[in-house]
Amino acid sequence: MSGFDVVPHEPRRTTWRLPPAHLADPQGLVAIGADLEPGTLLAAYRSGLFPMPMGRRDIGWWSPNPRGILPLDGLKVSSSLRQSCRKYTVAIDTRFVDVMSHCADPRRANGWINKPFIAAYEGLHRLGWAHSVETYDASGALVGGLYGVRIRGLFAGESMFSNARDASKVALVALVEQLRAVGVTLIDVQWTTPHLISLGATDVARDQYLRMLEDAIDG
Repeated sequence: MSGFDVVPHEPRRTTWRLPPAHLADPQGLVAIGADLEPGTLLAAYRSGLFPMPMGRRDIGWWSPNPRGILPLDGLKVSSSLRQSCRKYTVAIDTRFVDVMSHCADPRRANGWINKPFIAAYEGLHRLGWAHSVETYDASGALVGGLYGVRIRGLFAGESMFSNARDASKVALVALVEQLRAVGVTLIDVQWTTPHLISLGATDVARDQYLRMLEDAIDG
């Protein structure tokens, strides 16, 4: 596997001034507007924000409190998951757009990824900032995966999908192994869910997250 050792290309700086993360409303919304240019996305992640669509055209920038993270030493791998890891082949950055497209499947509950987001993160991928992890079955079919953004010691997880038993979990196990190897210290999962909690994700206060973020990016 490879991909996380690529030196990313810094894009043109954003022309937008994003509000501070601590100005979020009770739901975690900080602002609406701006764009999905690479410089804007990177500025947002560096300041503790992440984007999601608001309606058909607007972009919302979020900083939830509490914030979901997955500790690098806290991933829970059951014996059955270890068995599943031996069933699949895992790769990095081989099918980025396909992984995003699977994550964007409109048949999924609470789906939010649209075509502008796919195009935007594909741009980040070409610049070396966004990465995908792919899970393949014995026939070579793509059956699971995840994607996110890495900035130095931060990996901001965005979404995952699974079309076979444990396929997304296997991708996550491989991701954590790779991130440990390259010195990442913070995995952001935005909001915790029962599924993520079962894998070791936990909540931290926004202020604590922002301190951890600063250490991960600047440390």
